[in-house]
Amino acid sequence: MPSSKQNSLPLMTRLFRPGMRLGVAVSGGADSVALLKSLYVRRQELGLVLTVLHVHHGIRGEEADGDAAFVAALAGELGLRFLRRDVDTPARAEQEAETMEEAARKLRYAWFESLLAARELDAVATAHTLDDQAETVLQKMLRGTWTEGLAGIFPIVERPGGEILRPLLETRRGQIEEYLQALKQPWREDATNRDTAYNRNRIRHELLPILAKYNPRITSQLGHLADIARDEDAYWQMELARILPSLLLPGRSVRGGGRASSTHPEEASVGIEVERLRTLHPALRRRILRAAAEQTGCVLNFEQTELLMAMCEGKAGRRETLTAEVKVERTPRELRILRERNAEFAQATELRVPVPGRVEADGFGLRMTTEANIAAAALPSAILRFPKAGDRVRLCYTAAPKRIKEVLERMQIAPRERKSWPVLEWQGEIVWMQGAEIESPAASAAGLKILAEKMPPAGGQEISSDEVPGVE
Repeated sequence: MPSSKQNSLPLMTRLFRPGMRLGVAVSGGADSVALLKSLYVRRQELGLVLTVLHVHHGIRGEEADGDAAFVAALAGELGLRFLRRDVDTPARAEQEAETMEEAARKLRYAWFESLLAARELDAVATAHTLDDQAETVLQKMLRGTWTEGLAGIFPIVERPGGEILRPLLETRRGQIEEYLQALKQPWREDATNRDTAYNRNRIRHELLPILAKYNPRITSQLGHLADIARDEDAYWQMELARILPSLLLPGRSVRGGGRASSTHPEEASVGIEVERLRTLHPALRRRILRAAAEQTGCVLNFEQTELLMAMCEGKAGRRETLTAEVKVERTPRELRILRERNAEFAQATELRVPVPGRVEADGFGLRMTTEANIAAAALPSAILRFPKAGDRVRLCYTAAPKRIKEVLERMQIAPRERKSWPVLEWQGEIVWMQGAEIESPAASAAGLKILAEKMPPAGGQEISSDEVPGVE
């Protein structure tokens, strides 16, 4: 008689404990069906109490209805409890200005987490594979990420009341299909998984096969990279927790000694003693600067971090602007990062920009110049403004427009910064966005060129546009 192990895929059994009430997220696709079947045959050996979870996202019409019926029938065949959750993903996407994929994921995990918080389950298992891990790492590398981003998908994610587990994270997708075929177990195919309009699908079906020609083990190697990055980041987080309390100085220094902090929710400041910072290794220094900025609600990109690194080595008296609300200043003793209310910026909701022409947008902290191949009399003005719900932009090298909220998230812009992130609208299209490369048919047809330069703060030194984080 074959053992239960032989009738199962390789699982990360270290994630489980006897008596665990485990919800298994099953969409009906090959990965989740294989996860359920593998856990089912080993449930007694591992001491698991299984519940099948399925989310109907309110999209894909009859195809999604068929998925739900398939999963319910499979749960019935196995004699397992079945829970179904119906959600309105299109409504969520519209209300929150999210992509459909982002809205579906958030609704799905919100349900899982509610089951954990209610103590109905101890953990929820999802069917992420080694291939998913490799795609995630590549996707983050292409977008631009810090080393912690290379950690990709975590095997265990702690949530209030329980955990999200990924038992197949070391298993290849090919193994999964071979396993199901050997069992003669059918599964459901989602046609959108082959639609290369989605960036992840292009990575899966186009980029990874090319990389595999250079290294047939590229998927495993990217998985190893994620493992290493995850452990490296855990170490750094422990080091930061140990070091930061003695380095960061909340509030501003005041004459006569001591420090003062604002109690206004939109204001925050933190200082770091420059001499102490200079003695640290650059790797640690970068992480400290990023952690300090996060205390003011600002998530630094690489260019902004390097700007702060340079200010640590430079002369006192320099002031720079990181975002519309977050400034940094170098005093003789400290590097200070400050979030300040900017009434002028808050009032500058829109500004007309002539095409071609030049304006100083004080409220946006920008000097903007536009050029075009068509006579000015034939062209309408552009509008410099903040993002609005439903705004979409077409990034260079992407197949379809994306919601601006998704783009800002990928750029790692803090939520409170997104509402004041400058964009330029022209002829009904967003033709420029700070920190992003935008494609626009209307701009291309007119030969429109846009130069945005950061305006120096009062009393500060002016720097050229190629030195300013996020300004092109």
